[in-house]
Amino acid sequence: MGCIIFNRVASFCRKVLNRDSSTRVPEEQTLQVYQRPEHGISRKDISENALKVLYRLNKAGYDAYLVGGGVRDLLLHKQPKDFDIATNATPEEIKKLFRNCRLIGRRFRLAHILFGRDIIEVATFRGHHSDAPVQVVAPKDNKQKPQISSRSEEGMLLRDNVYGNIEEDAQRRDFTINALYYSVKDFTVTDYAQGIEDLNNRVVRLMGDPETRYREDPVRMLRAVRFAVKLDMDIEPVTAAPIRELASLMQDIPAARLFEESLKLLQSGQGLETYRMLREYNLFQQLFPILSDHFTENNSSKTEKMIEHILASTDKRIAEDKRVNPAFIYAAMLWYPMMIRAEEVSFASGLSFYDAFMVASNDILDEQVRSIAIPRRHTTTVRDIWQQQLRFSRRSGKRAFKTMEHPKFRAAYDFLEMRSLFEGSDIKELAQWWSEFQDADYNQRGQMVTHINDGGTRRPRRRRPQQQRRKKPQVKS
Repeated sequence: MGCIIFNRVASFCRKVLNRDSSTRVPEEQTLQVYQRPEHGISRKDISENALKVLYRLNKAGYDAYLVGGGVRDLLLHKQPKDFDIATNATPEEIKKLFRNCRLIGRRFRLAHILFGRDIIEVATFRGHHSDAPVQVVAPKDNKQKPQISSRSEEGMLLRDNVYGNIEEDAQRRDFTINALYYSVKDFTVTDYAQGIEDLNNRVVRLMGDPETRYREDPVRMLRAVRFAVKLDMDIEPVTAAPIRELASLMQDIPAARLFEESLKLLQSGQGLETYRMLREYNLFQQLFPILSDHFTENNSSKTEKMIEHILASTDKRIAEDKRVNPAFIYAAMLWYPMMIRAEEVSFASGLSFYDAFMVASNDILDEQVRSIAIPRRHTTTVRDIWQQQLRFSRRSGKRAFKTMEHPKFRAAYDFLEMRSLFEGSDIKELAQWWSEFQDADYNQRGQMVTHINDGGTRRPRRRRPQQQRRKKPQVKS
């Protein structure tokens, strides 16, 4: 009994001592302000639309700063992908200033200022909140909504809409390298957490207690990996330490949010290196649990080889500024698990391999979207690419011509070529035939099909359902 009481007291003490630990910057970290000659950021490198938003907010009497990744990338002499703004104006006040404003988000209320396809994201300074499951702060006036924050039993922030000042907002940032604020009033960069020093030392460091911050938002573990790979930095040891143990918290994140995060990870231009680091920290397995059983210690499985190949190919296409289709990546990653499932279904049910293939396709995709909510437009493409693989071996008569008319033929053919790198000679021969068929003129194509009809080309062996064959009755002599 005494032991139980002691544990409860100890737990209570830890909560008290760690209260707001997720939002505090260590005492040795002091605010630093860098003047224009010291940081070298020029307004010429900032989006014209972002400057418009900053100027209008300032003119209306609000504080407004370019913040986070935009400032970080400018300091690293990189072109920012996004320009985010933080201000002391509430979402409702922002909406009054901009006719082209749309308020979004329930968990984290944001204002999107729309300039055609260009979107400038504006967030109100976030403040500290209590450890209570739900916190409600009364609004300043009746025209504004109450400020609400809430957290789950595991410590995950379900809503984070308690507003504060710039100092509190800086302490609520995830990484030190993102707690940087650029002002168009005096052209200074304010560094609240020695983020510039970490940039110079090439270190990704989490603000506050890592376990608490990861529990608040497990996606921060993915962001730590993404920033480390993207910026060619190291994850600071204290920041990295809890990740493997807490990786399973990713299962609490909505699948729709993880889809967006997966695109950032796999289509970053460093997808292969990101994948390897995600696996190292047991994070990739949370995003694609179906693939876990196919991982080996020496990366020798077909699934692993296919994943590495498709990500290396994707990185190359992005470097060459070519279009990338997420559906093709998902189709490649899930292909071999789907084929194994099809064989299992065929063997267990006695279905033809074609029918088992269709069942397995649906099963695998249904399982995957529970972790990552891949939109239907992509899962439809995945199915098309997969189903075309069965049709490629059916080339007699007009079938080959009809196959080429399919809208997803080119993607399916590229997929067949990729399979030929990891599968047997039959698939290599099939891919070569289709390569020649595409390059041939109409008459030559007809001759190629006739040659198949005459049996001139050995057909690739098809997998047959593993049904129990009937034994021939034995005639007794």
